[in-house]
Amino acid sequence: MINSPEVKELINLIKDSFRVRPNQNPIYIDFSNNLERLKAKQHQIIFGRRGSGKSCLLVHFKNTISDNDSLEIYIEADEIKRLGYPDILTRLLLSIMEKIVTSRNWWQKIVYSKSKLNKSIKNLRKLLDQAENRQVKQEENQTTNYSTKAEKGIFSGSFGKSNSLGKLSEFQESKLDTLERYLSDYKNALKEEIKRRNIQTVYILLDDFYLIKKERQPDVVDYLHRLVRGTEMYLKIGTVKHRTTLVRNEEQTIGVVLNQDIEPINLDRTLENLTAPTQFLSNLLNSLGKKVGLNNPAIDLFNPQALEKLVIASGGVPRDFLTILADAIENAISQNKNHITPTNVWKSASSFSYQNKLKDLRVDVGADAQSIEKVFRDILKFCIVDKKRTSFLVAQEEAQKEINLHELILQLMDGKLLHIIEPDTSAASNRPGRYEAYTLDFSLFMEPRKRGIEIVEFWNFDESGRRIGVRESPIYSLENAKNAISNEDDITTETLIDNFENEQSSL
Repeated sequence: MINSPEVKELINLIKDSFRVRPNQNPIYIDFSNNLERLKAKQHQIIFGRRGSGKSCLLVHFKNTISDNDSLEIYIEADEIKRLGYPDILTRLLLSIMEKIVTSRNWWQKIVYSKSKLNKSIKNLRKLLDQAENRQVKQEENQTTNYSTKAEKGIFSGSFGKSNSLGKLSEFQESKLDTLERYLSDYKNALKEEIKRRNIQTVYILLDDFYLIKKERQPDVVDYLHRLVRGTEMYLKIGTVKHRTTLVRNEEQTIGVVLNQDIEPINLDRTLENLTAPTQFLSNLLNSLGKKVGLNNPAIDLFNPQALEKLVIASGGVPRDFLTILADAIENAISQNKNHITPTNVWKSASSFSYQNKLKDLRVDVGADAQSIEKVFRDILKFCIVDKKRTSFLVAQEEAQKEINLHELILQLMDGKLLHIIEPDTSAASNRPGRYEAYTLDFSLFMEPRKRGIEIVEFWNFDESGRRIGVRESPIYSLENAKNAISNEDDITTETLIDNFENEQSSL
């Protein structure tokens, strides 16, 4: 079974689906009616970790939903992430406007070449080339006229003289001032062009929004929201939840408010409810299997418990699930096995290891990487060296007080180096309060399996319906995270983990 031509074709299909490109139509299997939801005339933000299917959903929507009445504009934030502010706004405006003026029939480009929108495009391109601030000189002329009238016999005439006095004023003009001053003009030009071209709805699909500098995200989404509000243009933004800041409160509120200005769509299925990701990923695998002639690969390819271990190893993330699966199949074939075993899963999860996740994390968080990795190294030492357990608790009361420190834990969760297993639990041994429970990613300790470390099997339950080992987990204080950030630490995360493994091998 596992060495059949159909399974080999399945592996190729999986590998072809790893990277989503806007010029291709990816394989997208919609179990949650997200495609239909995206058609709604609402501004929406799609949350999901790397590999959860955000780009796949947006690109598939762009390539399949288009009809004569709508226009889909797909923008990758990766292409503009290095731009300063407000150049990033200028480039976004150009992407939207230029896509609209190049849509529909070729003759419209000629007939409407002098439209307001085309003029706006020309002005924005000039603005893009200017310095962020420039010195502007403006001359104001004041003219005084003198006239007289004379009459003599049949002759009459008037004689005049004028004097001009010039006053030169000088002031600073910034790009942002220009963009704000002409916002209403841009909106009106867009509305006029959309109506002229008989476009009923415009979907602006902004992918990987989290790559834009976090401190500028509220400004960007605020400007875009003001631009499209009251029009037939709708924002559809893909991003990672805890790498995204949508609002900033100053004298005025800058940004958008979830469930008020913009509707959230969550693609993440986490390990706190193992049934949900298992069902979803099984359906995903079976749907892919049908494309290559396999009826029920979610059952036929696995030994007992191997599928469950694959879901756990992937953290419930679809792309990670498929990546580990493809390698696990090849691993099982190399060992002449008929089915995938849990050992094949752990070996493959190790090859798709924490190094890849660290690399992605460093790209995603930018300047915050140093602080986040210091906290991660401290958690590793706390769990593996000090407490010798793979799970830990964080007090909810402390999380509410230390919001910024708690945010670093959540970003490690978005980076798939930690996984939440219980958002609200008590602690054993009469420890008061309520807690969040987390586990280290399984690639950190399953292959090679760490000796002397208690692996908390949170997916199993006792007779009282409680997760085994979770309430007994040690409490990690966010004060430890604060100290870790302030301490000088010149060791890399990779070196720290290698040291753990060397110590294990010497035992």
